[in-house]
Amino acid sequence: MRALRTMLVKELRQLRRDRRMLPIVFIAPVFQLLLLGYAANLDVKDVTLLVLDEDRSSASRALATAFDQTETFRVVDQAERPQEISERIDGGRVRLALVIPAGFAADLTTGRRPAVQLIADGANSTVAAVALSQAAEIVRRFGAGPGGGGPSGTGGFGSRASGTGSRFGSGSMPAVEVRERIWYNPQLETRRFMVPGILALLLMVMTTLLTSLAVVKERENGTLEQLNVSPLSPRQVIAGKLVPFVLIGIVDVVLVLAVTPLLFGLFPRGSILLLFLLTLLFLMTTLGLGLLVSTVSRTQQQAMMVSVFFVMIPMFFLSGFAFPIESMPAVIRYLSYLLPLRYYFVIIRGIFLKASGLAELWDEALALLLFGLGILALSVARFRKRMR
Repeated sequence: MRALRTMLVKELRQLRRDRRMLPIVFIAPVFQLLLLGYAANLDVKDVTLLVLDEDRSSASRALATAFDQTETFRVVDQAERPQEISERIDGGRVRLALVIPAGFAADLTTGRRPAVQLIADGANSTVAAVALSQAAEIVRRFGAGPGGGGPSGTGGFGSRASGTGSRFGSGSMPAVEVRERIWYNPQLETRRFMVPGILALLLMVMTTLLTSLAVVKERENGTLEQLNVSPLSPRQVIAGKLVPFVLIGIVDVVLVLAVTPLLFGLFPRGSILLLFLLTLLFLMTTLGLGLLVSTVSRTQQQAMMVSVFFVMIPMFFLSGFAFPIESMPAVIRYLSYLLPLRYYFVIIRGIFLKASGLAELWDEALALLLFGLGILALSVARFRKRMR
């Protein structure tokens, strides 16, 4: 019993002396709880909506207002021409478009059954399915308002907390017909949304973790000090450490591109060359993060835990892979703009599903470039300081 007590005291003292492990042991759980407690939300809210109102009547404006009065949708813009719909959806600016044709109010007034069109971005199958269902319900309730012939006055729609709140009319046929179109993933297949995201996750895990472990292993073995006194400059040492993992990342992309058509019937609709070029920008951020983790870790265990708890898990949950970013609280949504993986998800899904080009992805590419240069510069500066 005394031997066991002695062993426990020894381990606790050793843990107390290791000041770099203390934040991982005590701060990481609280950090993950706060972060994921707010981010882990499967509810679909604040879906960005574009309205093309070709009728420009009080009835069409009331229908658009009915969407904005719910928690599910947020009207972000009004389109002036149909071409703007594809531009906004291709660029990822909106998830859903509502098209109200000319003559909408006249058809409601004369008792004819007008039709409105809902166009959804099917790249995210989960959000698209829920958004279409909720949008169709809003339109049907609008048409089946008091008396079954559309809204009365401003429509009697409820607050954002309670949904639309209109009464259904007595007729069995809704007064407004809903025509749905789903772009890029008409069958709403989950694998078309998940497979490109998995490739992004694989690249992040492989390059960040392997880079941090490889550098720390050199320090543990004492070979990093040998490199310090060698004729190699710090810049050459860093390049020698990072370039192999760039090649590993490129090989991983090639393997995935070769396998996904065979297993999932999924092949990039856009430019493969653009995919590789923008992947290099993403690798700048992941390699820089791996190098940065190695500068704050003394052992491989520390490097792995810092990489997992402070880099990979936040990126996994906050980048839009597991949970819709629109459903997260405003603070978490703004925080997600600091995660390079968020931008790469938009890029890789855009190229795979939408055939997006640089014209649609230039802002995500610019964000990755700035993040990559900043993170890599900071990591290199800290690494060179540690080598001195």
